[in-house]
Amino acid sequence: MSLLRSSLLVGLGSIASRILGFARDILFAQALGAGPVADAFLAAFRFPNLVRRIVGEGGLNPALVPALSRLEQDDSARMAGDVVSAFALALLGLTALVEIGAGLLALFLAPGLHDDGMLALVALYTRLAFPMVFGVTLASILAAFLNMRGRFTATAFAPLAVNGGLILALVVLEIGFTLPMNEKAAWLAVASSLAGLLQLALVAAALRRSETRIVRFRRPQWSPALKNLLLSGFPVLVASGAVQLFFLVGAQVASFWPSGVSWLYYADRVVQLPLGLMAAVGASVLLPELALRLQAGETWAVVRAQNKALEVALLLALPASAALFILAESMTAILFERGAFLVSDARGTARVLMGLSLGLPFATAAKVLSQTLFARGSLRATIVAAGIGMLATLGAAPLLGWPYGPPGIALGISLACMAHAAAILWWLARFGLWSPDRPFFDRLGRIAFSTLAMSAGLLAARSLAPPAGAAGLAAFCFGGLLLYALAAWLTGAITRDDWASIAKKA
Repeated sequence: MSLLRSSLLVGLGSIASRILGFARDILFAQALGAGPVADAFLAAFRFPNLVRRIVGEGGLNPALVPALSRLEQDDSARMAGDVVSAFALALLGLTALVEIGAGLLALFLAPGLHDDGMLALVALYTRLAFPMVFGVTLASILAAFLNMRGRFTATAFAPLAVNGGLILALVVLEIGFTLPMNEKAAWLAVASSLAGLLQLALVAAALRRSETRIVRFRRPQWSPALKNLLLSGFPVLVASGAVQLFFLVGAQVASFWPSGVSWLYYADRVVQLPLGLMAAVGASVLLPELALRLQAGETWAVVRAQNKALEVALLLALPASAALFILAESMTAILFERGAFLVSDARGTARVLMGLSLGLPFATAAKVLSQTLFARGSLRATIVAAGIGMLATLGAAPLLGWPYGPPGIALGISLACMAHAAAILWWLARFGLWSPDRPFFDRLGRIAFSTLAMSAGLLAARSLAPPAGAAGLAAFCFGGLLLYALAAWLTGAITRDDWASIAKKA
């Protein structure tokens, strides 16, 4: 399969998964609203969904692929079998622990939901939804092995099973049954676990159809190579999902406010759509050149490639942040305000979204810059940077939440994203891998000016006629995009050479 076709398959699968996930969350809002049951379900769903998002986007690949690609085919197949067996046993043990200790885990996930039996609901939904982690994690590992052999179709589209299954369950529950909201949430938790196992079955079927033995099972051999591979996977996962961990901590704090968990979840889902896509664009520009330059010891080329990738990421992140802030109320009302999701919920979610939008550029920059630490093998640095972000969330979210409620918690998460990015920059500077030059700051100024021009246009249009309906919101989004593209072209924030460079790397 050609590189272009493989890239298109993976890209289409990623985009389709995000669109389905967004549709799923719109249906969540319609079916569950943002009340106590929704808080309990979303608190329980956040942890398995966090794991699914990290491993589903290749969070384990930096640990698995390099180690196995250096081995001969037979040795690689045997090592792959050992990895799958070791992870399967570990995941079964973890699932058993969660099923037994779901009450304690519920207290950890949502300590504020201690009234009216809500913690018992969180524990129930956790028990029902957590088996999804077993399915999606093993599916991600098998997908990495398939990708090493140039098999991309099943791995690109199998992750759609989780969101597609949940959408089907939501439609069936809404149309075919009249259930109390707590029972409806329980069936959704069951559906998420079944969908995760379906994803595993699809990837395993693709593995069996492979012409060559990609995975060879045997009694697991606890070799030093396997031990190092498994130990390196944990810090890679923590660093890959650092921003998601900040939201997990923020949800713990938000559980002390009515509807806080729900508002934070829905606002997070709006922010994650551009964040994931922009991080993928930045990484695709950075990584191919970065790996080669680090091996050659060309530090100056690493810095140059890193600056270029950061420019591309901020070229997209800054206007997205501004647009989300300006259109937050219209977005949440048009996307979520229906069924059990009330007008007051839409307004609360909008204020949370405004707070989160301020952290989008920092979260995007951290995702791009952390790739250099991954490539350098600086796992300790990535863990420390993620830990600083989590501590910042623990400090800022309660401090700002006390006077401002959930919007203050969102602002605390944005500050944590800034602290995380600053910590990564500190490590890069310590390693001699951060040296922004004059062209970088010049480009950043042009991007900022273009963003201001777009923001002025959106504010003026909103004052004349606020977006009405999905068509109106789409018109505002596309109009803002066109205005920003024009301003970026006129100011030189993006040039013909940039397009040529991106196309060449693609």
